[in-house]
Amino acid sequence: MLKSLFRLKVFVSRYRTRLILGILAFGTARFFEAQVPLFLATGIDRIAAGNLNLLLPVAGIFAVVVARFAIVSSARYLVRSSGIRVAFDLRQALYDALQQQGSGFFNRYTIGDMMTRAVADIALIQRLISMGTILLVILIFASLFGFGYMLYLSPSLTLLLLPPLPFVFFYARWASGQMGVASKDVQDRMSDLAAHVQENLSGIRTIQAMVQEDNEIARFRETNQAYSNAFYAQARINSLMSAWMPSLAAVCSIIILGYGGYLVTQGRMTAGELVAFFFYVNMVVQPFRVAGFMVSLFQRAAVASDRLFEVLSLPPEIADHPTGDAPPAIRGDVEIRDLSFTYPGQTRSALSGVSLTIRQGERISIMGRVGAGKSTLLKQLVRLLDTPEGTVFIDGVDVTHYPLSQLRSQVALVPQDPFLFGEPLKSNLTYDDPNRALDEIWSAAASADLKETIEDFPERLDTIVGERGVTLSGGQKQRATLARGLIRHAPVLVLDDCFSSVDTETEEHILSELTRLRANQTTILVSHRVSTARHSDRIVIMDQGRIVEEGTHEDLVASGGLYAELERIQREGADEADFDVLGVTS
Repeated sequence: MLKSLFRLKVFVSRYRTRLILGILAFGTARFFEAQVPLFLATGIDRIAAGNLNLLLPVAGIFAVVVARFAIVSSARYLVRSSGIRVAFDLRQALYDALQQQGSGFFNRYTIGDMMTRAVADIALIQRLISMGTILLVILIFASLFGFGYMLYLSPSLTLLLLPPLPFVFFYARWASGQMGVASKDVQDRMSDLAAHVQENLSGIRTIQAMVQEDNEIARFRETNQAYSNAFYAQARINSLMSAWMPSLAAVCSIIILGYGGYLVTQGRMTAGELVAFFFYVNMVVQPFRVAGFMVSLFQRAAVASDRLFEVLSLPPEIADHPTGDAPPAIRGDVEIRDLSFTYPGQTRSALSGVSLTIRQGERISIMGRVGAGKSTLLKQLVRLLDTPEGTVFIDGVDVTHYPLSQLRSQVALVPQDPFLFGEPLKSNLTYDDPNRALDEIWSAAASADLKETIEDFPERLDTIVGERGVTLSGGQKQRATLARGLIRHAPVLVLDDCFSSVDTETEEHILSELTRLRANQTTILVSHRVSTARHSDRIVIMDQGRIVEEGTHEDLVASGGLYAELERIQREGADEADFDVLGVTS
C-alpha cells in the first residue's frame, strides 16, 4: 500500500509547504486539546476540597478551546485545499496522457474505464489527502499527547493498558490486506459499470430499433449486481474492523475504573486526575474507532493510485521525436516505400510491401474491398498509427522526423467516422482555429455543399448539433466534417470515404470544388464509387494490403481487371456496389 501511495509524491510535493503547515497546525491543536483535561482536573479537585474559586480552570478551558478552533480551521483549509490541487493536477496529467495515446490504447481500455479513473479514482486520492491526512495526523498527535499525559498522571495505570495494543496492530495489518483486495475489486467493477452505461447510451438508437431494451436492462442488472457485491464485501471488512474498536475502549474503561478507583482510594491519584485520565484514554482510543474507515480510505486510494499510474506510466503510443531536418512548410510530395504494417495482436498484415509516389498537386483515389488496408494506409500519413521509419516520406523527409503537431496540421485527415462535438456548428467547423473569419467559414461550407443546409437552421451557425452530431443526418455530418477539413487549406488533404452518405449530385459539386480549390495541392481520397474516382489523376486499387492495380480511369477500364468489373456493375445501375460484390481477389 505504501509503495502505491508513494508514487503520488511527485504531485503531493508541489504543495508540501501547505501540507507541512497544516500538519504542524493540527499538532498544535492537539496540544491545546490536551490541556482541557488538566484544567478540568484542577476544577474537580478544587470543588472536592471545598474551594469554589474556578476562575483559572474556566478561563483556561475557554482560552484553549478558542485557540484550538482558530488553529483547526486554518489547518483544515490548508490540508483540504492541497487535496483539491493535487486532484486537479492528477486530472490534468491523466487527460494529457490520454491525448498522447493511439488506437491501440483505446482498444485495450474502454471510455467508461477512463472516465472512472478520471473521476472516481482521483476523488479517492483527493479524499485521502483532504480527510485521510487529517485522521492520520490526529491519530499520531492524539496518541503522543494522550500517552504522554497518561504516563504523567499514572505510569502504572498506563502500563496496564498496553497489552491489547499488539493484537490491534496485527489485526489491522491483516484487515488492511483484505481491504486492499476488496477495494481493487470495487474499482474494477465500477469501471465495468461505467463502461457498460457509456456503451449502452451511445448505442441507444440501435437498442431501441432492435427492441432489445429488456435484454439490456437484464445485462445491466448483472453488471450492477457485481458492483454491489464487491461493495458488500468491502463493507463487511470495514464493519468488522469498526466493531472491534469500541470493544477495545470498553476494556480500557473497565481497567481504568477498577485499578484507577483503587489508586484514588489509596490517595495515589485524585478524583480530578482520574477523570482527566479517562479523557486522555478517549483521546488515544477515539481515532482508533474509525480505524476501519481509515484503512479503507488508504487502501482504496492506493488502488486508485495504481490504476492512475497504470495509464500515466505508459509512454506515448506515437513517439514524437522530431530530428530538425523537416521543412517548416510542407509542399505535398508523398512517397511510400515498401510499407508493411501489422496491428498489435494480429498475425495477418494490414499492409504488405506498399509503394506509391504522389506528386504535389495530384489527386489520387484509392479503392478496394473492406479490409483491403485503405484506411490503414491513410493513417500512416499522419502517424495515427506507429509508422515504421523509412517507409513514408513527405517532401523527401521521413514522416517520423516531423513534429507531430506540424505533420497533422499540414496533412489534414478527414476520417471515415464523421465525428462532431456537441457544440455549435460554428465551433465544429473552426475546431482547429476558433478565430477564423466568418467569410472563410461560409466559403468552406459552400464548398462542402453545406451552406444552404446551415441557412435553413433557425440558429444557423449557432445551431447546437448534439453529442456526436446526433441532430444532423449522416450526409450533413459528412459534409460538416469535410468543411472542417477544407477550411484548413492544408498542403495535403486526405479524405477517407467522406462521400458515402451523400448523393451523387452533391458529390459532383464537392468534387468540382476540390478541383477549383486544390489545383496545386495534393488530395488523396478513398471512395467506393467509380463516379468519384474517375476524375482523379490516378486510381490505386488495393486488395489484401497490397496495391494490385494503378492507373487512370481509362487505363484501368481497358485493362479488364477488378476496377473494370466494378465500373461495369456500377454503370449498369448498382451505384453503391463495392469490390466485395465481385467475389474475386487478385
